[in-house]
Amino acid sequence: MSVLTNVAVVVGATVAIYFGSGWLEGASERLSTYYGLPLVVQGAVVAAVGSSFPELATVVVAALAGSFNLGVGGIVGSAIFNVLVIPAVAGIATPEDVEASRTLVYKEAQFYMIAVSAMVITFALAVIYVPAAGLRGTVTRELAAIPLALYGLYLFTQWADTAEHQPEDPPEQISVVTQWGLLVLGLATILVAIEGMVHALRSIGHTYDASEFLLGITVLAAATSLPDTLVSVRAARADRHVTSLANVLGSNTFDLLVAIPVGVLIAGAATIDFAVAVPMLGFLTLATVILFALLRTDLSLSTPEAYGLLVTYALFVCWMVGEVLGLIDAVPGA
Repeated sequence: MSVLTNVAVVVGATVAIYFGSGWLEGASERLSTYYGLPLVVQGAVVAAVGSSFPELATVVVAALAGSFNLGVGGIVGSAIFNVLVIPAVAGIATPEDVEASRTLVYKEAQFYMIAVSAMVITFALAVIYVPAAGLRGTVTRELAAIPLALYGLYLFTQWADTAEHQPEDPPEQISVVTQWGLLVLGLATILVAIEGMVHALRSIGHTYDASEFLLGITVLAAATSLPDTLVSVRAARADRHVTSLANVLGSNTFDLLVAIPVGVLIAGAATIDFAVAVPMLGFLTLATVILFALLRTDLSLSTPEAYGLLVTYALFVCWMVGEVLGLIDAVPGA
């Protein structure tokens, strides 16, 4: 296909992801309310997993297509977008400060920072024990079990919160069968859209000899992060600030600890370039520390702080553009 055709596929797939994710997230939210889950669990698990399904589908489709680096780039780029852009947009879209909570800051944010460290350790173990050429390593199914086990611990902590929660009576007007149908329809739409987008981006990368990882961390990441943006902004406008922020951290935790390992499990093994992945994960760690520090101050995110997050993301995009144009060489092999 021509470049223009591939661009049209990417745009069309982005629109399909937007609508499919809307059905998926709306159904997930209503089902969460129906089953009486607490707000933090709604944001950190149900809404997060639902809005992160595009990223999961990206890694799976990319791994099956032999472009695992494209999928990993999409995950890391989406995580950076989620941490810097989504809280900022939610903060700007609401007239008051976005309120956090001690549970969010001390449990969700810190567990997410542990998740980032776990991925760095997993990639490092791949380079040490299953080395490839240069600073490359092969992530095997055994290594992929490490982050999955950590996510199991995360689910256990959320289950403990759910067990202690006293739910309100579920609304009678919710049709459970209809909501489950919308959820399945959203999943199917996202899968088809992601498959088309991954193949289109691979074709564009081959045409311009661009790094799959950098394509994933910019274009693919922004497209798949639309659902997370929709969920968080909508929650913030409804004065559900904790759910809004918990969705961001929960989505990133899911992406790192589940989406990437699942891609490895399906592909059998995947080679990762440590020299490319670590600088990106390092910036993700920096972005997470910045968000953590802002949320810890008065347990809220003010409008000026929100604009500061946007400026930080703009600097990141400039860095990536410089890497693609060859003006900056801070990411070896990119």
